Amino acid sequence: MEAAHSTPAWVLLAYLVSGVCFILALRGLSSPESSRRGNRLGIIGMTIAVVTTLWTHLPGAFAKKTGQICNQMYTATGAGEPVCRDLTYPPAFVIDWQTFGLILGSIVIGAVIGLVTARRIQMTAMPQLVAAFHSLVGMAAVLVGAAAFLNPDAFGILGSDGILQVSRVEMGLGVAIGAITFSGSVIAFLKLNGNMSGKPILLPARHVINLGTLVAILGLIAYFTQDQAPWVFFTVMALSFAIGFLLIVPIGGADMPVVISMLNSYSGWAAAAMGFTLHNSAMIITGALVGSSGAILSYIMCRAMNRSFISVIAGGFGGDSAAAGGGEVIDRPYKRGSAEDAAFLMSQADQVIIVPGYGMAVSQAQHALREMADLLKEHGVRVKYAIHPVAGRMPGHMNVLLAEANVPYDEVFELEDINSEFAQTDVAFVIGANDVTNPAAKTDKSSPIYGMPVLDVEKARTVLFVKRSMGGVGYAGVDNELFYRDNTMMLLADAKKMVEEIVKNIG
Repeated sequence: MEAAHSTPAWVLLAYLVSGVCFILALRGLSSPESSRRGNRLGIIGMTIAVVTTLWTHLPGAFAKKTGQICNQMYTATGAGEPVCRDLTYPPAFVIDWQTFGLILGSIVIGAVIGLVTARRIQMTAMPQLVAAFHSLVGMAAVLVGAAAFLNPDAFGILGSDGILQVSRVEMGLGVAIGAITFSGSVIAFLKLNGNMSGKPILLPARHVINLGTLVAILGLIAYFTQDQAPWVFFTVMALSFAIGFLLIVPIGGADMPVVISMLNSYSGWAAAAMGFTLHNSAMIITGALVGSSGAILSYIMCRAMNRSFISVIAGGFGGDSAAAGGGEVIDRPYKRGSAEDAAFLMSQADQVIIVPGYGMAVSQAQHALREMADLLKEHGVRVKYAIHPVAGRMPGHMNVLLAEANVPYDEVFELEDINSEFAQTDVAFVIGANDVTNPAAKTDKSSPIYGMPVLDVEKARTVLFVKRSMGGVGYAGVDNELFYRDNTMMLLADAKKMVEEIVKNIG
């Protein structure tokens, strides 16, 4: 593999263009209105990076061809010996088609899997898919690091005394972060997919264990710069797999959106570290962008949930309080309403604020919801949508669903922009949003969501709460006291069916 200083100028320029595309893609993804353009720019940037890398690292070698050219010299008798001289042809690049075929075959297989998965996946399962993709990025970093350790000469990182010192640091950090990303993402996937309990699993002395494991990993990476013995490298790998598991297991379901964001950041830093090992500037740029943007998003979400950013990295944040919450359903009287009641109240209102949540995503009610909003606007009702930063299972989950239903962007508001309007709102229509509307976050110190900013829906004159039944609790495992307020009317049914019934009664 070519060293960084011998990389052709056009390759560096191509990687620079792909990096600019990635930056513009992130800029576009910051707003629903420009997200499609951002997505396209990201695809263009990645295509440029992949094609450039393949072109500059075609498996093969330059070979010199030699041969002879002969002329028959005739004597007067018609017989003679041929006169020959050696001839060397210009060197030609000979492609190793077998290896190249394996590379192309792998690309095709991966592309087909990605395409089929993207077309078939439901929006409700998108968080699990993101977690699964993060795990693949982490494992890729681990495998690249292992390959570089076992065959450093092929990666251009072999010096006179073994693997270059700086490459040992890059390799150690890349493998460690990649392994943490992989095992942590697997646990996040299992929790989100329901294969594992969403409740925190609290290990005794977990913080001491986590800190000790982290110190051991960093110490071994430092030692690896002096001794490249295989046991050092593979111990770093094993401990990193273990701490990824230990960091995510104690985290409860209510905090899972922050976990997804943080794992996204980890995957970026792992890719950046491997970019240094591979002398690939596109990987370094892309990894740094993903890592830094993921970390910034995690910080913003921590503020939205009143969590400490440091406690996210340490693992188990919110775990003790989640255990205290207990997930107990309160048996108290509540007011039940019907689609007819809801249609009458909303059609007579001046303003309705719709609060979507995971229940809307599960029932795929976003299209019916937009139809309901259109009918209300025909009756002269102002309609707005209130989005909590962690509604659903991942950042932006609700925004994507509403955009899919062609809800106007100017009707969608974030928590800090709309919370003050609930007190002047006639009806708050909550459809499947549980934890993010729970007033206990402001008053109950034993609640796992205590301190998390929530939407002030209880301040509306009437709250219509769509929920499948009273038997379940939110993802945080606690009941919502909003259900039992005097101004709350429970609409117990499948979200999509309930909204469709409301539409019939409004029309």
